[in-house]
Amino acid sequence: PDIAISYDYRELLKNPEIKAVVIATPAVAHYPLAKEALLSNKDVFVEKPLALNYGEGEELVSIAQEKDNILMVGHILEYHPAIIKLKELVNNGELGNIKYIYSNRLNLGKFRTEENILWSFAPHDISIVLDLLEEMPEEVSAHGANYLEPNISDVTVTTMTFPSGVKAHIFVSWLHPYKEQKLVVIGGKKMVMFDDLGSNGKLFLYNHKIDWIERIPVPRPEDAQPLEVEEKEPLRAECEHFIDCIISRKLPRTDG
Repeated sequence: PDIAISYDYRELLKNPEIKAVVIATPAVAHYPLAKEALLSNKDVFVEKPLALNYGEGEELVSIAQEKDNILMVGHILEYHPAIIKLKELVNNGELGNIKYIYSNRLNLGKFRTEENILWSFAPHDISIVLDLLEEMPEEVSAHGANYLEPNISDVTVTTMTFPSGVKAHIFVSWLHPYKEQKLVVIGGKKMVMFDDLGSNGKLFLYNHKIDWIERIPVPRPEDAQPLEVEEKEPLRAECEHFIDCIISRKLPRTDG
């Protein structure tokens, strides 16, 4: 009851008592709103994607650095306890050298008319892949098709090739008969599956073996091993991190 409400965001930006803002709008509005907020000397949390092209994103980062403001991007899955655990497995060598990553983010809806499926769904998975590999791709291709609205892709497949030789494929669709949110990491020693919709666990380790018999690879599968993961709401963890960064002035985990 004591929260002030305004229908003009410019009033918020002019208010000196407001130190930080959260931008949760359609993707096309992220850049202009974040730019205005940063130029008004506000710390900014902006939902993914930061911007719709590299130049705009680079400009926002530059303004934040000049103003000494926090610019945090809402890559919520990087705050998911299962993804944090997966990152630990990669870093400590449990999986061996990473060979291949793929993800499926599929659903019937939520349809959008102001942005395509790539901008709506794929940033989640792209951010995870980049976080796990800690390198930027040297080659990226994305192919899609539109079936509901002209010029708005409903389905896309993105392929990324990295200097280390790792390849990643990301399949996203909001025109799909069932919902699926899975990411699989194939390592030289073991494999891992992250299932965000799993009812019996979110993260599973596979210790499959491959025997070579007379120069022919023969699989020796093992049962999936569910991994214990801290029970913490990713959105809450993400918001708490933003507040902590505002207070401590440290760079966010998902800095612009």
